[in-house]
Amino acid sequence: MKCKDAIMEYKTYLIVEKGISDNTLKAYLRDIIAFTNFINESYELDTVEDIEKDHIRIYLGTLESLATSTVSRKIISLRNYFKFLVKENILTTNIMSVFELPKSQKKLPQVLSVKEMDQLLNSVTMTDFISARNRAMIELLYASGIRVSELVNIQLSQINLKMMYLKVIGKGNKERLVPLNHYVCDIVNKYIVEFRNPYLDFKTNHFLFFDKKLQPVSRENFYKILNNIALKAGITKKISPHTIRHTYATHLLENNADLRSIQELLGHSDISTTTIYTHITNTKLIEDYNRFHIRSHQNKQKEK
Repeated sequence: MKCKDAIMEYKTYLIVEKGISDNTLKAYLRDIIAFTNFINESYELDTVEDIEKDHIRIYLGTLESLATSTVSRKIISLRNYFKFLVKENILTTNIMSVFELPKSQKKLPQVLSVKEMDQLLNSVTMTDFISARNRAMIELLYASGIRVSELVNIQLSQINLKMMYLKVIGKGNKERLVPLNHYVCDIVNKYIVEFRNPYLDFKTNHFLFFDKKLQPVSRENFYKILNNIALKAGITKKISPHTIRHTYATHLLENNADLRSIQELLGHSDISTTTIYTHITNTKLIEDYNRFHIRSHQNKQKEK
């Protein structure tokens, strides 16, 4: 059946059998027509039988910039429409049933300003193993935006200071490469050469960061370390490792970095549903990172 004919039948059904209000009717039809126009213009489809799940998935990907409530309304409109098409034996399967409503938007976590971030980082002077390790951990967290679980489990083999990248093992053991800037590479290199390796005293340890007993730093301990440093630095905001991760993304975004590049850098899995629109090459990722990360623009200074 032609899409326009199916829409007319659905309109009649909504008016006669459902008796919905005029405003609700217009909203439903507006959503369905917008979807129909998309598949017609993108794939030259004009019959409802030819619509596939991938067409819907890609269409929903174009809605990511809209409010969660708006996206939910559009999905519900399409769900009811395809349910009607199955009910009337126009289609045999409701292909919209597999698409879930987006999760409600949560309150954004605390974010540090550029000044506060500098204040936090510069408050730690690298004088011994512990202070050097803490400085390197926080610098790396802010320079990469990685999760705290990813940070504390980094092995020495995952970081390449010469090529300036970090291989991150994320959720589901998925790997991604995160570019690093000159500044953080200098900090991490100083930590390794001047403090980490001498502290090991020729002992083998695969982890980049560890405690005095040569065990990996736990997430809980790093949380306490970060809060103690923030308190001493005069940061009044309540912060956590996630605060630094969110600050990283926010600072990039505020400096006009591409949102999709940021999603790639953070390792967000939901980007896979909108691959056709969000495919970013590694070159573009590194270009965005080097152009927009605050710390990349600072003069390379050796820690005193």
